[in-house]
Amino acid sequence: MSKKTRRPNTHFERPAEGDVRAKKHLGQHFLKDENVASKIADTLHYKDYDYVLEIGPGMGVLTKYLLQKDAEVHVIEIDTESVEYLNEHYPKLHGKIHEKDFLKYDVSEIFGTKQFAIIGNFPYNISSQIVFKMLELREFIPEFSGMFQMEVAKRICEKEGSKTYGILSVLVQAFYEAEYLFTVPPSVFNPPPKVDSGVLRLTRKEDFSLACDEKLFFRVVKTAFQQRRKTLRNSLKIFQLPDDLREDSIFGKRPEQLSTAQFIELTQKIEPHAVSNK
Repeated sequence: MSKKTRRPNTHFERPAEGDVRAKKHLGQHFLKDENVASKIADTLHYKDYDYVLEIGPGMGVLTKYLLQKDAEVHVIEIDTESVEYLNEHYPKLHGKIHEKDFLKYDVSEIFGTKQFAIIGNFPYNISSQIVFKMLELREFIPEFSGMFQMEVAKRICEKEGSKTYGILSVLVQAFYEAEYLFTVPPSVFNPPPKVDSGVLRLTRKEDFSLACDEKLFFRVVKTAFQQRRKTLRNSLKIFQLPDDLREDSIFGKRPEQLSTAQFIELTQKIEPHAVSNK
């Protein structure tokens, strides 16, 4: 009786000569499906801004469709090999390829105070950090779209009452309308990831200033979800709030029960008492 042979991974494709090798430490999974790339490029509306910044373009499968749009496209890429490939294959990008780490780079060096959109097939290992940096830059970013690990994309778009609703959901939805657009299978990448991917779009709200102290709002949301199984009365003890305030009914809820608007209301209640705790 013959031994059972191990089936080869037929989904992985070795890079063709001249192509960029995917690097595990950079979380690279190169999109290879042209239809999916075109669909992602179409998720932006290209209105009210003249510039688009693509994060992590790799070999430019999405970039080529962005270059067909009515916007000036810039790309930011940390991988030297990818930068060389883009310079060789996309002459339209010359002078607009920035070999930088988006998380550490001051993008005002590219756009100044101009409005710009962000798009990309984001490395899953830093996708949440990309969103947090986008929120810091929200006054300049009216639109943001791209591909995440599916569960992260759905979490960002989730509403209160769900177990997956959390810090990213509340903070993003305070400033943006969040839409989960479509799911993408592992087979459209090389190498294929172990999970499905999801594409979302964030559209900045017309009035994206909050009716509360915004720094305190971020602190309240993050502190509440760090102990998400506890009621707010217990998880927010660090703020040393007076007993009469903590008797308010909102403090009897758990964080996943509060909508973004209720978190703003909660911050308003805490604000007069939190001055000395900043």
